[in-house]
Amino acid sequence: MSTIHFKETTNSTPEQFVAALTNFGPGRFELFSNTDDEYLKVHDQHPGEADVTEGSHGIWERLHYDWSNPDHVVITTTDSNVWDGHSGHTYTLTRRPDGTTDVDVVVVREGKNIQGRVLGAAIGTLGKPALRRALRQTVKAIEARSNDA
Repeated sequence: MSTIHFKETTNSTPEQFVAALTNFGPGRFELFSNTDDEYLKVHDQHPGEADVTEGSHGIWERLHYDWSNPDHVVITTTDSNVWDGHSGHTYTLTRRPDGTTDVDVVVVREGKNIQGRVLGAAIGTLGKPALRRALRQTVKAIEARSNDA
């Protein structure tokens, strides 16, 4: 099992970040590069939670999103072709006095088969820079959308 932790700071508010994170409409890949619209399916959605399948490049996972605490979004893998149920993402958002927001992210990857175990090991050793870049791109895209609004 690989656990990766990193942090970014954004000019977006926690509300803007959560709104983007929980917008499951077409074009989601513009904010989240590892999500392809062909995999995107919202199974169920209620205030503060959603059941969504996402993926790209042959890897998919069904996720339970919980944003009932808007400063702490927990995304848990409930099914996947490579990831086990201990996998997921946690976003903790902290508003700073200067108006910026710290985005603290923990990614857990536990492979459920050979492919998942190999990918999990690769993410744990080589994947942190790629995941950090992806988060930076997401932060910039959310800021751009927030500025346009």
